[in-house]
Amino acid sequence: MAAVFLVTLYEYLPLFYITVVFVCFLVTSGLVLGWFGLGVPVILRNSEETESSARVLKKRMRQVKNPFGLEIPYPAAASVTKGIALRPDCLEDCLLTCYWGCNIQKLHEALQKHIYCFRIKTPQALEDALYSEYLYRQQYFIKKNDKEEKYCQLPEDAQVVDFGPVPRSQYPLVALLTLADEEDREIYDIIAMVAVIHIPDESYRLSCRILYQYLLLAQGQYHDLKQLFMSANSTAPSPSDASTGERSTDRNLLEKAGLSEDETELREENSKDCVVCQNGTVNWVLLPCRHTCLCDGCIKYFQQCPMCRQFVLESFPLCSKKEQDDDESTHI
Repeated sequence: MAAVFLVTLYEYLPLFYITVVFVCFLVTSGLVLGWFGLGVPVILRNSEETESSARVLKKRMRQVKNPFGLEIPYPAAASVTKGIALRPDCLEDCLLTCYWGCNIQKLHEALQKHIYCFRIKTPQALEDALYSEYLYRQQYFIKKNDKEEKYCQLPEDAQVVDFGPVPRSQYPLVALLTLADEEDREIYDIIAMVAVIHIPDESYRLSCRILYQYLLLAQGQYHDLKQLFMSANSTAPSPSDASTGERSTDRNLLEKAGLSEDETELREENSKDCVVCQNGTVNWVLLPCRHTCLCDGCIKYFQQCPMCRQFVLESFPLCSKKEQDDDESTHI
């Protein structure tokens, strides 16, 4: 129909037809070249415009000092029946309180109460918010910068070998770190840390690990600490932690791949470099995927994560340029 209309229009009104075609050409050219203030299509942009538009927003960070640190030194040896070793590392005198069989719902209600009702600054405050819905409680006094291991274990008369099938209503272990001195709570923004720890048992043999870590602030907020996915491989467990069979299996796999243990260590050392240029030091964290794989030079060229291809909404550096220069001068 449109073709018939154009042919008829050309036969009876040729000048009007030519005028319409010319106006359509001018409008199309104006849209393509941006005469009307609209954006220029990507295919016609130069490299400088593409680079400037592809820059990811830099997330504004607020630096706070976390006085709490907690580590599981021997995760392979941990179990519900044998207990678990915890290694705290605190900047001030602290209290480590462990709650076995803590009710999941009550714990998250307690975190919400920290926001709206009262602050969880002490173990007693958390116990009040939990309504004592846990099986067993242990407490240790941690001196400043003391890294001595603390052993937590259920008493034998508890007769607990598992916490039931999944989904569960109880966390195996919840560790609470709070500042022992009341004056220290006025100095630090972070006044407590809650660590939810999974411990394998007869029903659920998932390896021991910290599932969640929550930092509780004096102002009422709490932040969920999330793991960063580094481009470098994590530190391999020491030979004493692995069984002889596991070590021999790993060695056989290395031999099949044509690698020695020294070569793998060298590759792990080199893998700390940027995954794109393989030259700069990894420094940028991409959000929301949390991959840490780009250097200062490559971050400005990527709108998508080079590891998982997810679009990057924000990013932040692990350390500033000044800190990097200071660190390099220290090594020199």
